[in-house]
Amino acid sequence: MAAPGPVSPEAPFDPSKPPVIEGFSPTVYSNPEGFKEKFIRKTRENPMVPIGCLGTAAALTYGLYCFHRGQSHRSQLMMRTRIAAQGFTVVAILLGLAASAMKSQA
Repeated sequence: MAAPGPVSPEAPFDPSKPPVIEGFSPTVYSNPEGFKEKFIRKTRENPMVPIGCLGTAAALTYGLYCFHRGQSHRSQLMMRTRIAAQGFTVVAILLGLAASAMKSQA
């Protein structure tokens, strides 16, 4: 059996320099979008999603309040309303995605 050739020592990894990846060029944002700006932009793009989220939160909060007060019938009604509001939110998200996909194709 032949002995392998001499192994050349590899250059150690230099943590001060990022690794080079072929075909990848990182984009440098000159003005990164903050949370508030992104929230406003997304709300303008699809205003039904925040409305659905607020409806879900309101139904949940009121349902828990009724449950705490012992009004089980109203609490159960609010939990069903919460499910409907969640469904509305999911449909709004899907319609927003479909609309943005169609807009990008045009």
